[in-house]
Amino acid sequence: MRVLLHYDMDHSEPGLDIVSCSEQDDGRLAELLPDTEVIWHVLRPLTAADMDRAPKLRLIQKLGTGVNTIDLDAAAERGVQVANMPGRNAQAVAETSLLLALAALRRVVPFDARTRRGEGWPAGRGLVGGELRGRTVGLLGGGEIAGLLRGMLEAIGATVVFTSRRPRHDDPAWMELDDLLRVSDIVSVHIPLTDETHHLLDADRLALLPSGAIVVNTARGAVIDEKALVAALKSGHLGGAGLDVFETEPVDPGNPLLALGNVVVMPHVAWLTRETWDRYFAVAAENCRRLARGDELLHRVR
Repeated sequence: MRVLLHYDMDHSEPGLDIVSCSEQDDGRLAELLPDTEVIWHVLRPLTAADMDRAPKLRLIQKLGTGVNTIDLDAAAERGVQVANMPGRNAQAVAETSLLLALAALRRVVPFDARTRRGEGWPAGRGLVGGELRGRTVGLLGGGEIAGLLRGMLEAIGATVVFTSRRPRHDDPAWMELDDLLRVSDIVSVHIPLTDETHHLLDADRLALLPSGAIVVNTARGAVIDEKALVAALKSGHLGGAGLDVFETEPVDPGNPLLALGNVVVMPHVAWLTRETWDRYFAVAAENCRRLARGDELLHRVR
């Protein structure tokens, strides 16, 4: 079975013919698609045109959870199955969310810049960080990532509240979204990007956050209206942001968020650990074996 690993790395599995292709190399992708039966997909969007170049394609296996980068309707029209693997990156993303919250709270970016300029000590009164203990952290989402992060935050001493699509009135930490925003010193995003969640955190909702609040996003960039986020950060209403995702990726070097000293950024790599890759490949290889046998796939989306 010919498998295309659409990422710049090599991997082998017994019984599978795996070839790799960088997400930035569209020329090589075009050469490989005609013989591809399975695509192991990461982030570069897969379009109907891509699928048309792959007449043997039977499965698009998302290495991760979010399938917004796959044209699901096109896949269905061509009889291509789509599967994902929820939860396999949860530990890595939860830890990164905590990292970004702490980095924004402790002013890591400006401290790093000052230290590199030889101005790191004495720090003076202009750069004073804060502690998570005693603060309220609001989680947008009630899935596995949010659950893991909740345990980490509560162990530190933070008060955690959360919201989710379905109310959980049996959990006293559950709140309606707007109520959650009003009490959250830090808000962390852990929901998929859908028509309903696009720009969920717009100017009006960001204004609900307490003055000096911090926004963390390791989910999908377009859940937050970036223009509104920039305005809230520049005005001083928000104290900082920790962002692993952006509305347009790869992020443009001219994006105004990158020029702000109170913003910590990463290039959509919250999931990227050796342990996550091990879990990804285990599920991906198993689904290839199931596909060959004609068995039901794990975590089939379409």
